[in-house]
Amino acid sequence: MKITYFGHSAFRIVSGKSAILVDPFLTGNKHTKVDPNDLKADYILLTHVHGDHVGDGFDIARRTHATIVTQTDFAEYINHSLPEAHDCHAEGINFGGTFYADDFSVKLFPAWHTDASVVDGRLMPLGVASGMAITVENKLIYDTGDTCLFSDLKLVARKRPVDLALICIGGHFTMDADDALVAADFLQAKRVIPTHYNTNPSIQADPQKFIDQLATGVGFLPTVDQEFVF
Repeated sequence: MKITYFGHSAFRIVSGKSAILVDPFLTGNKHTKVDPNDLKADYILLTHVHGDHVGDGFDIARRTHATIVTQTDFAEYINHSLPEAHDCHAEGINFGGTFYADDFSVKLFPAWHTDASVVDGRLMPLGVASGMAITVENKLIYDTGDTCLFSDLKLVARKRPVDLALICIGGHFTMDADDALVAADFLQAKRVIPTHYNTNPSIQADPQKFIDQLATGVGFLPTVDQEFVF
């Protein structure tokens, strides 16, 4: 498969005939120079409703007719109630459930994080924040989404170690780098990409310091906007 990291928590995974965007926060993301209008997608995975994760997802979904995959309550809002998501289609799954596509599958796990957004001037809870176990080409990728450290992350790796973990390290809104080291251990992660850092003053972290504290060869920093093979 081919993976591109756009900074913050935004990724693209391409496998077979499927182009998958994960939390495509591009506009306003200082790390990337990619124009969201240039991206193609068949599926858009959203871990939760916050703007730095939904990002350009609705606009891309409308333009490309991509299917949004997210937690079931948020999917209901997208399909029926959310004004900014008009003409978008979402498939909802809940914790423990799996969405199957031709080239990949996504299993939903909990994340410990709030999940509300302003709708018509009111702060509304729109589903529940999640982590996503993405199986592609028989490799297991786990995206923690936004979360604190919690022991149930061990359950993600109960049947098999995680081949690639995307782990938030920025602190303030999520776990920090010290807790992320424990999360990597819980996930039995073979490779780790740190996410959700240095996008704004509240989430400053040193990704190289984090990587240096992992076992040799586990952590890596992909060049932003540059595709790599995994």
